[in-house]
Amino acid sequence: MAKTLLITGASTGIGAATARAAAEAGWNVALLARSQDKLESLAGDIGDAALALPCDVTDEEQLRDALGKTVEKFGALDAVYANAGKGVDSPGVEKGDPDEWHDMIHLNILAVLYTAHAALPELRKTKGHFVVTGSKAGRDHLKGSIYGATKWFVQGFAGNLAEEMREWGGRCTVITPGMVDTPFFDEAKPDKIQPEDVASAVVFALSQPDTAAVREIHIMPND
Repeated sequence: MAKTLLITGASTGIGAATARAAAEAGWNVALLARSQDKLESLAGDIGDAALALPCDVTDEEQLRDALGKTVEKFGALDAVYANAGKGVDSPGVEKGDPDEWHDMIHLNILAVLYTAHAALPELRKTKGHFVVTGSKAGRDHLKGSIYGATKWFVQGFAGNLAEEMREWGGRCTVITPGMVDTPFFDEAKPDKIQPEDVASAVVFALSQPDTAAVREIHIMPND
């Protein structure tokens, strides 16, 4: 029986590439994002192994409903990839925009917590795996970066969650890429990390034997 991976932020970039790579590796994929059209197009490309679930992952009720539909459709939940995230248009602290911070913190931090909180009871049943997108910005200090600070949270949370999940045989991995060529940036970055590079790292982490827990995969452009 195929295993099932739920992906947030699945409509574009890293999330979409991971959905394709996981499906090619034999996984069922539940696709969560706000963009219904993009999700349904991606699910159509993947086929019967994909389930499109339009969802605002900052809304706990919508998230729990999507998780329930995933388990109902595929029978179990074996892994989650909390990939949804965003940056801000106004960099720095002094010149930053607190309203932008509010929205970013809700997506980059609270939605990750909501996703873990909702998914862990199902992952416990399968001794499953929680993967989350961190960043190089969560490992280094960047001038005035509130985005980077949210990823520092993710970095710490992933390690803490790994210790909690370890108690019942589960695993947690944080993926920490440098600059990736995704719609996150206004201009294409063809010489930087490609979404498919991150996707292959996720699939690698998920494919490890029960005796090994890959806690972090750090990827940098090779230009």
